[in-house]
Amino acid sequence: MNEIFTAIGLLLFIEGLLYTIFPGGMKKMLNSMKDLSEQKLRVGGLIFAIIGFIIVAYIKKFL
Repeated sequence: MNEIFTAIGLLLFIEGLLYTIFPGGMKKMLNSMKDLSEQKLRVGGLIFAIIGFIIVAYIKKFL
């Protein structure tokens, strides 16, 4: 359970850094996302979820 909270904290930290360092770029990205279809967003989200799972599984197994 501790690892889940650590992962969520790291996610929020990284996202906060992106908004702090690139506020204009993040606004442009979010505006461009509203023009994407739900299917494209769903596929992109699934791809990132799979990549994240692979990274976590690799770390748990080998490190």
